[in-house]
Amino acid sequence: MRRFAIAPERIVDGHVTFDAPESRHLARALRLRPGDTVVASDGAGHDYTVRLDTVGARATGTVVGMAARGTESPLAVTVLQGIPKGDKLEAIVRACTELGAIRVQPVVTARTIVRLTAGDAVRRAQRWQRVAREAAKQCGRAVVPDVGAPAPLAACLELARDHALAVCLWEGQAPPLATVLDVAAPPRSVAILVGPEGGLEPAEVEAARKAGWRVASLGARILRTETAAPAILAVLQSRFGDLGRDGRS
Repeated sequence: MRRFAIAPERIVDGHVTFDAPESRHLARALRLRPGDTVVASDGAGHDYTVRLDTVGARATGTVVGMAARGTESPLAVTVLQGIPKGDKLEAIVRACTELGAIRVQPVVTARTIVRLTAGDAVRRAQRWQRVAREAAKQCGRAVVPDVGAPAPLAACLELARDHALAVCLWEGQAPPLATVLDVAAPPRSVAILVGPEGGLEPAEVEAARKAGWRVASLGARILRTETAAPAILAVLQSRFGDLGRDGRS
């Protein structure tokens, strides 16, 4: 059955109004008709079976069933990503969504090359959120990760306090990741910090350490910024989450 993403507020008294992009997709690309049935995911863990009533600029439908989906990992991961050049962050958001991250926070660091105006930052954040929504729909997640607006690194370091484990990746002198992940009890929430091209400056790493982040190295090979976050996220989900496990259990 075809799957679409909707915001929770688009469900009112058992009726759904799809937004313009989703309406165009179901009408023009899929050529669905009134009476057809689709699944609408509200991004908060619920799937609604919807019978289409109208198909046009704003498609509408009636909810005929609802179910909570069990596609979320028991591990909640927040990714703090130094903003890279070009459209690399879109690929990072897409991969992190597929790998179960619950939040991606773009950060501005000393070595961030891209400098955005306030208006550009808002537009980029909206674009990144759309990418997360489409990725969640594609991979079958019922929860859409939150993608924040770009923020200075110094303002984001305090997020370590909100997580059981906070890991700062650095290509300098640091303990291996395996050592940092050798904890007595599996964490239920983890934050990871990845620098942009060129990595983080030593002073930024020291500030992170003082804020409660555990600094770790991924090994002898230096990964590109668009590779690092998905790589460690896959490791975390395999070790503490649900990657590679039977989702029916």
